[in-house]
Amino acid sequence: MTTRKIKLRLDEVRSFVDMACRCDFDIDISYNSYIVDAKSIVGVLGLDLNQVLTVSYNGFNSEFEEFMNRFAIAC
Repeated sequence: MTTRKIKLRLDEVRSFVDMACRCDFDIDISYNSYIVDAKSIVGVLGLDLNQVLTVSYNGFNSEFEEFMNRFAIAC
């Protein structure tokens, strides 16, 4: 399982969800105990975007990895 820490702004949520939808594997995004499907714009918007979010997935897509690098934060 791959886990990445990211920070999203409100105006970036749609592009994040669109990119997640292009992947043929499940992607979860979470903050504290809240875990939602990263392919759900309503779910992602329900998270506290002021916090560092954790993205977890069990697949590989080079486009998605490159896209995730734009939002990654140093731990």
